[in-house]
Amino acid sequence: MNPAAPGQRPKALRPGSAVIPFSPASPAKAERVAAGKRELERLGFCVPAPRAMHPQGYFAGSARERRLELLEALQDRAVDGLVAVRGGYGSAYLLEEPLPRFAAVKPIVGFSDLSTLEIFLWQNLRWVTFYGPMFAAGLDAGQDQANGYDAGSFQNALMKTDGGWSADLRGEALCQGSAEGLLVGGAMTLVEATIGTAWELDTRGAILVLEDRAMKPYQVDRVLLHLKQAGKLESVRGVVLGDFPECEPPAPGSPLVRDVALRILGPLGIPVVFGAPVGHTARPMLTLPLGVPARLLAEGSGTLEFPEPSVEP
Repeated sequence: MNPAAPGQRPKALRPGSAVIPFSPASPAKAERVAAGKRELERLGFCVPAPRAMHPQGYFAGSARERRLELLEALQDRAVDGLVAVRGGYGSAYLLEEPLPRFAAVKPIVGFSDLSTLEIFLWQNLRWVTFYGPMFAAGLDAGQDQANGYDAGSFQNALMKTDGGWSADLRGEALCQGSAEGLLVGGAMTLVEATIGTAWELDTRGAILVLEDRAMKPYQVDRVLLHLKQAGKLESVRGVVLGDFPECEPPAPGSPLVRDVALRILGPLGIPVVFGAPVGHTARPMLTLPLGVPARLLAEGSGTLEFPEPSVEP
């Protein structure tokens, strides 16, 4: 498989599209799910109530329930897109058995634990997916609000079918420059967790997105060093790093996540942007299409340019 070949793009969402909530990982509070549902309906989508499940501790339901929910939504011709209820933990259990081939690619939106599913679909089916807000994590707080989502990138990524678009990364260029490649990645610890699996993320020639939360700087250091030693950074063309909230150093004066990133990624000689509101962030969350060609401009606050639509008409 050519790692530089763009993925299969799903059909665009539009007003009236049926968008299904699905829970591949942990359960969410009902009031937050309801708020996310109202927001998607405000945008003009048809959104059914979430499927009833039987929560099991930190899982939204049994692995069988969660897998069946996903498969039915992907196989149902009346379903236009899937947005995760929340992350947490558990998506990997849906991959214990091979997934069948599907008649059509559909937009799948989510972040955090959804990284596992999104990387699996990319590596095995070459599906373009969308690293963005979920019902109870972003959509519930509303567009362009704190802890909410960025309306522009959400609509451009999932609905725009003519021409390219760009996203202001609102971060800081740690290492200046520009690079082109397919955009891949996700939550840092889950990208790392693919190493050794049948869906290990291929990062050759890619622009790599890495973000996470509640990690001490030395834990971020450990993951980045592991990715380097595993060869995952050898031919990466650029890196986009998230906010890394709740990642304060354990003692005053010890390195920050930013310092760790600069020390490990700086010598690679590639453009690096730190502090983008991707995934875990208190700022309006960007929606980024994974598996599409992109150009990273690491200057000022950083920009990602997408030369063509992320979805089909």
